[in-house]
Amino acid sequence: MSKSLQAIRGMNDILPEQTPLWRYFESTVAGLLDTYGYRQIRTPIVEFTELFKRSIGEVTDIVEKEMYTFTDRNGDSLTLRPEGTAACVRAVLEHGISGGGQVQKLWYIGQMFRHERPQKGRYRQFHQIGLEVFNLDGPDIDAELIVLTWRLWKLLGIRDAVKLELNSLGTSEARARYRDALVEFLSARLDQLDEDSQRRLKTNPLRILDTKDANTQAVLVDAPKLEDYLDEESRVHFEGLKARLDAAGIPFVINTKLVRGLDYYSKTVFEWVTDKLGSQGTVCAGGRYDGLVEQMGGKPTPGVGFAMGIERLILLLETLGQIPESINRQVDVYLCAFGEQAELAGLALAERLRDRLPNLRLQVNAGGGSFKSQFKKADKSAALFALILGDDELAQQVVGFKPLRGQGEQQNIAWDALAEHLEASLAQA
Repeated sequence: MSKSLQAIRGMNDILPEQTPLWRYFESTVAGLLDTYGYRQIRTPIVEFTELFKRSIGEVTDIVEKEMYTFTDRNGDSLTLRPEGTAACVRAVLEHGISGGGQVQKLWYIGQMFRHERPQKGRYRQFHQIGLEVFNLDGPDIDAELIVLTWRLWKLLGIRDAVKLELNSLGTSEARARYRDALVEFLSARLDQLDEDSQRRLKTNPLRILDTKDANTQAVLVDAPKLEDYLDEESRVHFEGLKARLDAAGIPFVINTKLVRGLDYYSKTVFEWVTDKLGSQGTVCAGGRYDGLVEQMGGKPTPGVGFAMGIERLILLLETLGQIPESINRQVDVYLCAFGEQAELAGLALAERLRDRLPNLRLQVNAGGGSFKSQFKKADKSAALFALILGDDELAQQVVGFKPLRGQGEQQNIAWDALAEHLEASLAQA
């Protein structure tokens, strides 16, 4: 017997029972971003591999070990996008929409791909919502991104479950000086480092600061501190950001070991973390990348952004029980029709109701069935009300109106009064 077909490991179906929560989350974010003046951009899932090598950095874990890369029929090396910033920068450069100092405030949503060991909250195909802002270089826009997420956590009911961590990486020159000092310090203690940190010492030494190995963390206690190497410009910028967060009443902690895993970050970096999801604690992260556009062939252009993992935030909402009861009801009204003439009339009546009430979620029974079977389907749909149409109702030009979720007797409503009665009943439900 042939092997049964199934999804690729780490790439999951999102089933109809799960999508209402996803749609609620996505619409909440999209609505909030509209109020802050961000515009959506949609980029391809596949890009030339060189894009990510130039932006993320060839010696990062993502490029070295995690990307899904293949050669197409033209012999070009292509990669499924592992993150969204690089593609967004490529798009604004290609189409010239950030030229001349033009401010762009953009957001995107979509699938990303990394070949990691799948675990709860970390998958090989995952979904992100990201924001990118170009041509604003002050701490005010950094603060806006954080204030915006703070408001989102309130809307979702998870503010008490997340904590903001901040750091400044300084300019690229400051980072280079610190990198040299860190490498010199750790090289003298090479035998005390874990295997992964020994490898990173030659490729991406700042990532060692983020190690989970207890022995390496003990070594890092006496290591040079990044804040001691910050340039004055970065210090002023960071103080400006902290002052704005204080003014907005947003609590934060300084995490001097926060460096992020991508080479393009400079100055501000931040993470929103939670202790409710075990090891997968970061739910939103980002920072400033003032040199990235120039690095990718454009003119010097300041940039800042963040991305949030949808899977982890959905998991956090479920863990905390912050799921609005209303999203589980996909149907407001279920129309039961008995007999061919009633089915014909019911179809026409349903469309008139949709004309009058554009937001009405109305399901018309399909496939016929007895009174009992249709009512069973109506109940299973979780509809609030059932509409009943049979020969007697047709003769009187009325519809049986029956509450399914609360008190109330069935009553007959005239066809021309049905839309108004439905609207009033749903408003009270």
